[in-house]
Amino acid sequence: MAIRLKRMRSTQTPPRRVEHELEKVMNFVLHSVSHQAARLVRRWAWLEVAAYLVCVLAATLTLTQPAHAADDGADAFIKRVSTEILDTIKADKSIRNGDVQKISVLVDQRVMPHVNFQRMTASAVGPGWRQASADQQKRLQDEFKTLLVRTYAGALSQVSDQTISVKPLRAAPDDKEVIVRTEVRGKGEPIQIDYRVEKSADAPSGWRIYNLNVMGIWLVDNYRSQFAQEVNAKGVDGLIASLAERNQANRKADAK
Repeated sequence: MAIRLKRMRSTQTPPRRVEHELEKVMNFVLHSVSHQAARLVRRWAWLEVAAYLVCVLAATLTLTQPAHAADDGADAFIKRVSTEILDTIKADKSIRNGDVQKISVLVDQRVMPHVNFQRMTASAVGPGWRQASADQQKRLQDEFKTLLVRTYAGALSQVSDQTISVKPLRAAPDDKEVIVRTEVRGKGEPIQIDYRVEKSADAPSGWRIYNLNVMGIWLVDNYRSQFAQEVNAKGVDGLIASLAERNQANRKADAK
């Protein structure tokens, strides 16, 4: 019953409380002796891992990009880079242990060309995005990125022997936006992770990711309603201040 309560709260509570609930769930995995509880918790652990995959998706792509990468279909793109990312995580102990500083540098230097983070942020903020000035939009992207990196870095300890299986793509050859459906397979039951990707002529791989879904929960949608409440109550500056305060509190916690 405790796990069910945590799951319900995670889909309905503000992002700050979502972070706390995810940390509690991760700790529960480490100490629980209940197979059924661990099975439920893995779903939320992989929500964190999947978000991290978006945050570092371009890291190995820029290091091992074949000459035909720009001609990849969306499914081949996801299969290739997801497999490379899992291999990189397994090989790098500091990343696997959730080194926030190293992950942040990686994101800043490698990720942004391969993920439409502006679209992700705009979608999460909702109508308030159109009300924001260019400077406010930049600050929203910076704070949201910091929040995601910090929130999901701790999930990397869950990566061990997993592999990626991509399901057949249901899309026409000329579709500009598609959903790539995958399964992460390991010792337990497969974890479904779906990616929303868009065709982008200036992307190194020809595609950019702008949202992802873990077993029915879309990452961006998980924040949208709460961000809207912040904007309605305090305006765009209020949302920026709330995100900045949350990130500052996280930095202080990391420093302890």
